[in-house]
Amino acid sequence: MTVVIAHRGASGYRPEHTLAAYELGARLGADYIEPDVVPTKDGVLVARHENEISGTTDVADRPEFAGRRTTKTIDGVELTGWFTEDFTLAELKTLRTKERLPDLRPANARYDGRFEVPTLAEVVDLARRLTRELGRPVGVYPETKHPTYFRDIGLPLEEPLAEALDGLDHVFVQSFEADSLKRMPGFPRVLLLRQPADFDEIAGYADAVGPRKNLIVPRDDDGRSLEPTGFVDDAHRAGLLVHPYTFRSEEAFLPLELRTSDGGALAEYEQFLALGVDGVFSDHPDVAVTARR
Repeated sequence: MTVVIAHRGASGYRPEHTLAAYELGARLGADYIEPDVVPTKDGVLVARHENEISGTTDVADRPEFAGRRTTKTIDGVELTGWFTEDFTLAELKTLRTKERLPDLRPANARYDGRFEVPTLAEVVDLARRLTRELGRPVGVYPETKHPTYFRDIGLPLEEPLAEALDGLDHVFVQSFEADSLKRMPGFPRVLLLRQPADFDEIAGYADAVGPRKNLIVPRDDDGRSLEPTGFVDDAHRAGLLVHPYTFRSEEAFLPLELRTSDGGALAEYEQFLALGVDGVFSDHPDVAVTARR
């Protein structure tokens, strides 16, 4: 069965990486909830898509933290803002989250200011509770964000992540960095891909790949779908599962030929399911579940 991964939670309906988004994702039928993990100054893993948090919290409006604004180079990219590794957990817990894409998702913006930044431990506890309440497994599918950068500054991700996941039966660990996955023996591992790669090499340390959707169904310069590639079959021949990212229902994210049709998002899922993918990362997991049925 193709698994449905609530991407940053049900982030099409609630601000991403909040307990509310994760819980809604599971209640809409997702098999896994997906926290991206970054550390605090005191080494606690929290759920944020990036360690720079001005786009997803109210930190820029908090005068007591104005002096924390700084410029850093993260994986070769210069960024200016506020970074989780400069805040203790107690300080982060005073912030409130906000919608990252308010122009595209204005309904989500009504939840601005309502939710805290959750810890990974809180996400794991939520998954355990929902497993009991829903009577089916709700798995956790964390991503290590910028793991080399954090290890270099003395805040490694893998050891505390492994400790937090210990005892969970339904887990995938994902990363864009192979070395991070190699530090996580004992867990099913997923290498995220932006470009084609050597599947046989990847199969030596990972169980699955998470490609951009365009590696499976490319688009032309106008955004129209082209003929599918052989990506899924090639990965399967190497023994790898395929979990593409990211499926979103808003018209702006759909291929051109599906943007003006009713059920365009559903049709996109159906195309990928027919191509044999083993899982989908979805901002709208209810639509993915409907397509799977």
